Amino acid sequence: MMLGIPDDDFIRGNVPMTKEEIRVLSISKLRLNKDSIIWDIGAGTGSVSVEASFVSTEGSIYAVEQNPEGIELIKANIDKFGCKNIKIIHGKAPVILKDLPDPDRIFVGGSGDATEEILDVSLKRMKMGGVIVVNSITLDTAYISEKILKDRGLDVESICVNISVSKNAGNKTMMIARNPVFIITGRNSKVDNNFNKVGE
Repeated sequence: MMLGIPDDDFIRGNVPMTKEEIRVLSISKLRLNKDSIIWDIGAGTGSVSVEASFVSTEGSIYAVEQNPEGIELIKANIDKFGCKNIKIIHGKAPVILKDLPDPDRIFVGGSGDATEEILDVSLKRMKMGGVIVVNSITLDTAYISEKILKDRGLDVESICVNISVSKNAGNKTMMIARNPVFIITGRNSKVDNNFNKVGE
């Protein structure tokens, strides 16, 4: 299956979902391998986990979510798309992350008020050569995320994505703007897990 599953194909409820276009861009920034170990923190409906599972077919995806409704939606979408390599982790990050295997790819789709704590734990556990992608709809979370990744010595790229989607208006077409989303990517190819410069 190709990336870019239509949003309407997912079973959805009242839990926020990473929209199709943002999902495709975020997964492309993760630079997934077929055997990647992936943490999807704040997995919501599981849309990112599902798409990632079709790329990392020999890897493992850990969908971390604290909302009970989200857990049920993730289960439903795993069943719908026949994903065999997604493990659901019901609990609050970062505490629940301690029992997971070290990741080489991390996606943070939702962090609430625990952004700093989640990034701190995640970055300490991320393997050499790993990639972390943070999505944010607020300037505050985007600023905090970028600063933390830079302070830890990662190579950081930030983009702001503005998407408008067409909608029929009688016999004409109008464009409906979606909320801008910040996508912050960090790569730790130049540092070890203690974030010391390699060779120092």
